[in-house]
Amino acid sequence: MSLYDEGHTIAGWTGCAIATLGSGVGGAGVCTGSVAALVGGGVLVAVGVLVTWVLHLSGWGKPPGVRPRAEWRMGTRDTQARGGHAGCVGCALAGRRPASAPAVTRAESIPLSPIE
Repeated sequence: MSLYDEGHTIAGWTGCAIATLGSGVGGAGVCTGSVAALVGGGVLVAVGVLVTWVLHLSGWGKPPGVRPRAEWRMGTRDTQARGGHAGCVGCALAGRRPASAPAVTRAESIPLSPIE
């Protein structure tokens, strides 16, 4: 099993399945010259993206980065989803922003001596 827990979520697998189906329908549309199948495949891929996003926002996805091993099971819900994840594009698009961490104050820089 991966040490980084990538993609083991209901949102990830559901979206992947729908997008794969859409790619197949679109590919069949290209092979047969069917504009309807090509458009239908594109619509299915877009639906896959939207379904993944909605499932992620409802807690069936995962935050960016590594989760603790206890949360690696496929059916484990993400309890932080309602508040938003730091660095998550999907949460940012939905207007969910996590509470920001205190600002980091930088140390004073030391001026360098000129090169002679």
